[in-house]
Amino acid sequence: MGFTIDRVDHIVINCSDLDATVAWYQRVLGLEREEFAYGEHTHVALKYGRQKFNVRPTGTAHWWSVDNDTPGTLDICLISTDPIEAVVGHLKACGVEIAKGPVAQIGALGPMTSVYFYDPDHNLIEVAVYP
Repeated sequence: MGFTIDRVDHIVINCSDLDATVAWYQRVLGLEREEFAYGEHTHVALKYGRQKFNVRPTGTAHWWSVDNDTPGTLDICLISTDPIEAVVGHLKACGVEIAKGPVAQIGALGPMTSVYFYDPDHNLIEVAVYP
């Protein structure tokens, strides 16, 4: 192979309401809002650790993206270092309905325990904990 992939740098979340999406991810997942210049425009991202989610309102003409930028098409798994009970407790305290879990799953590093829920655009979010 000609090159090696090290890690995910960022993922783009297509959304219907930028402010509502950013507020939800800040409140529920504790992500940090960041604004950055991209050419003559300002974009918004949600940072966590060494990665980020760029938040793209659907139909943004000046932001090159996929042909189909429909909100609610993301399915992502995030890893927590906290016990799954703490994850579930926080989600409930935030009023987030759990769609499935906790359940046993297999992740990139082997067995893990996951809980699934949806963001405001109905993107599927999985938070998992490795033993």
